[in-house]
Amino acid sequence: MRVGMGYDVHRLAEGRELILGGVKIPYKKGLLGHSDADVLVHAVMDALLGAAALGDIGKHFPDTDPGYKGISSISLLEHVGALLDGEQYIVENIDATIIAQSPKMLPHIENMRKNIADALNISVEQVNIKATTEEGLGFTGTGEGISSQAVCLLEKMTNYSSFDVTPGMGGCEGCPRHAGE
Repeated sequence: MRVGMGYDVHRLAEGRELILGGVKIPYKKGLLGHSDADVLVHAVMDALLGAAALGDIGKHFPDTDPGYKGISSISLLEHVGALLDGEQYIVENIDATIIAQSPKMLPHIENMRKNIADALNISVEQVNIKATTEEGLGFTGTGEGISSQAVCLLEKMTNYSSFDVTPGMGGCEGCPRHAGE
């Protein structure tokens, strides 16, 4: 079992779309960043990468690379999912919190959960998202920015079996149950 934690924050700015969890939320400002600045998905990616000891999003998607300018964070999350698959990790669950004074997140949370689950090829029931304010305190409370925190639990596929289930190795050929077939 591997646990990861992620955190991200971006400043709110005029002239940008507000994208959280891959959902475009109607609002007077959006998050400023090199990509779409989706703090929720960035926190989730950092939690997943951290749990797998694969670094962070800056290592995989540097903001100095023009190829990531304006890119959808959901597409980056799909890439992180492929990295986890390659390392034989299974996402057990993700729990994330959006910290913003406004706008209200509740009407968008189910779509956010679905977008994240779809990007990682997991069930929506494995993704929990909640939102909170900071009662007018700090940069999120004054409306200067939005932050997000996420934790996740990963399990290595090989921990589920007493025999090798490495992809491309014939499935369960050679396992004790099918020996001699």
